[in-house]
Amino acid sequence: QAIVASAIVLFRKGAARISRHFEAMAPIVGVVGATGAVGEEMVQVLYDRKFPLSELVLLASERSAGKTLHTAFGDKQVQVFSLEKAQACDIVLMAVSGSFSTEYSPKIVANGKTVVIDNSSAFRYHDDIPLVVPEVNKSAMEGKLLIANPNCTTAIAAMALWPLHQRFKLRKVIVSTYQAASGAGAEGMTELEEGTKQALAGESAPNKVFAHPLPFNVIPHIDAFQPNGYTKEEMKVVWETQKIFGDKGIACSCTAVRIPTKRAHSEAITIETAEDITAEGAREVLNAAPGVEVIDNPEEKKYPMPLTSTKKYDVEVGRIRPSLVFAPKGLELFVSGDQLLRGAALNAVIIAEEKLQESKKRKLEQ
Repeated sequence: QAIVASAIVLFRKGAARISRHFEAMAPIVGVVGATGAVGEEMVQVLYDRKFPLSELVLLASERSAGKTLHTAFGDKQVQVFSLEKAQACDIVLMAVSGSFSTEYSPKIVANGKTVVIDNSSAFRYHDDIPLVVPEVNKSAMEGKLLIANPNCTTAIAAMALWPLHQRFKLRKVIVSTYQAASGAGAEGMTELEEGTKQALAGESAPNKVFAHPLPFNVIPHIDAFQPNGYTKEEMKVVWETQKIFGDKGIACSCTAVRIPTKRAHSEAITIETAEDITAEGAREVLNAAPGVEVIDNPEEKKYPMPLTSTKKYDVEVGRIRPSLVFAPKGLELFVSGDQLLRGAALNAVIIAEEKLQESKKRKLEQ
């Protein structure tokens, strides 16, 4: 505990010290949890976005160490994680459990130079650690070494809600989610695939990952139930939306449901606004927003779907219409976004890109 406490103190004081290697040339990037679904996507996004790294280091547990992964960067051998190996990197993308990140992320940044972007929930609700969707609040991470990646459901919703909040000011947000098996990682997707085959064969589908068998079912239970009757997944949407938007005055509520799709989450969202809002006005704002693709032509049967948003960087937004409850100060919309990309890997890599630009800017100012 003393080591972790001292590490956090060093992190808070030492964020301004960035490694010479990081500033002078392409950084060394490490991915911890490289063999998981999110870790694999992080590697692919780094390649697809041509992130200017000098070396890619793949780290994982002893169980996965020694494996060879076929990546876009070529075949890469997975190394067993160690603090020393992580601290030798300039940027570390963490795709691991909250308990692992809680133990090691503060120790990694204690060297005063390594940037850690954590995909777990370990630090999302710490007041002094930024929770970032770069298109919304990238300024919050300036000078920080440890940055939290938001929950996938929150990140997808934020892409549509933030531009509307800027123009019309949100008062209330009511979300119902339709979350794919990918939210539970590679194990969740495998359980859905194998269970579907078994169900079609007339056999009982197993449910080791999910609370109940997922094939041909929906499960209104994601993460642990809280004393207020909501699940933790639902409360993450509340807490994280308010923190990322910097506005605890936004009243939020969420019902999170797991559905038998493989990839990409969808959300039905109702908003109440301070200003009058129309569907036309909302479309105009959303069409100009980065990371958003408006797909809203019901006559041609065009609207957001997991089928079309899978492996897409942008979040699809559609079914935009006045709220029958809150109009003229309310709106209904439907969004769909790739949970492994916009909801995790892409957001983390964009954060890394912004930190790299911050470092270059600091160097020019010196």
